[in-house]
Amino acid sequence: MFAVFLATAFVCSLLVLDPDTSAAVASVNFLTPASKLLTVSQGDISAQAAVVIEAASRKIIWSKNTDKILPMASTTKIMTALLTLRQQNLDEYFIVDTTAITVEGSSMGLRIGDQASLRTLAVGMLTVSGNDAANAAAVRISGSVKEFVELMNKTAAEIGMKNTSFVTPSGLDAKEHYSTAYDMALLEAEALKNPDFKAICSSKSNEATYGNPPYRRLLMNNNRMLRSYDGAVGVKTGFTKKSGRCLVSAAERNGITIICVTLNAPGDWADHTALLDMGFSSVEMLSFTPAHIEYDIPVAGTADKISVIPSGSAGVACLKGDQSAIITKVNLPSFVYAPIHAGDTLGNIEYIYNDYVVGKVSLIALSDCIEPQTKKPGFFERLFGGKG
Repeated sequence: MFAVFLATAFVCSLLVLDPDTSAAVASVNFLTPASKLLTVSQGDISAQAAVVIEAASRKIIWSKNTDKILPMASTTKIMTALLTLRQQNLDEYFIVDTTAITVEGSSMGLRIGDQASLRTLAVGMLTVSGNDAANAAAVRISGSVKEFVELMNKTAAEIGMKNTSFVTPSGLDAKEHYSTAYDMALLEAEALKNPDFKAICSSKSNEATYGNPPYRRLLMNNNRMLRSYDGAVGVKTGFTKKSGRCLVSAAERNGITIICVTLNAPGDWADHTALLDMGFSSVEMLSFTPAHIEYDIPVAGTADKISVIPSGSAGVACLKGDQSAIITKVNLPSFVYAPIHAGDTLGNIEYIYNDYVVGKVSLIALSDCIEPQTKKPGFFERLFGGKG
């Protein structure tokens, strides 16, 4: 009841404060060292379409034909693997569907009668780009490839991928199978929030156990960026004759994550190296430390108020010189119910950039507030000592 009340109260009692005038922000410190801003011209990049974004805010740093509709080949498996890793019972083994694994192109080597888990199939997708793994997972999750594709498109809409249409779980060419560089960047930002997904795609190799009977194997990740770029955390390669070379990459440095997408890029490795370097030179990490001020919240059923204070600071990545675009919101309930203990979280301060919440600081109770006595005991309560 208490948690439900607070969630509702937050919606009904939202105080918005400007970061430049609000006492909620006492100081802003730069956490990343000063660096020279690098530039990349569109003519320097081989890709037909490309985009670079900061992951937390999805803010575009650099773009080239970012909304041009193009095939995206096996980078499709980012969606398939993400949906696979969102399932329950990831380590439960089952016999893979015979029809599903009978597919052309890259493969993790599934054979008729093999047993695998959903986690193993996700590893097969994100390392050796197994089309058999993608189809097998689709059938296991949804019962058929067709129904799984419906789930893919539903999830794409929820993520905000407005110019994407999925037809295959693997990324093999199909007439209505397409996306854009920006949509794929949005997908990758969402996928990296999943710890299982990130752990697999950021590893140069992964163990996978499957077969009939299952036995352990080592699958090497074919994403060269993991070996050549400092801080690389993935993510997925792709190629068909129709799509050309496609690559979605991400790298982390000093708490900042930069995502780069290229579609139909003959020189994709060089493109990504240049664009990621430019991305990191364009973004700075700021530390927002709220002032140590007290906010008072009424306690229901009493004349008391409970004081809350900020519990720490928040790191926020933004484009250099764009600090004024960060919005601060203080979220507090209209009132709270006792009992409350010192240190309980009763609200938060949010930092919003490009319409995304990119940082939070909890607001915690400064002291205890015990349950109030709301009424005098009645005759029978006095007579029997309050026992039923």
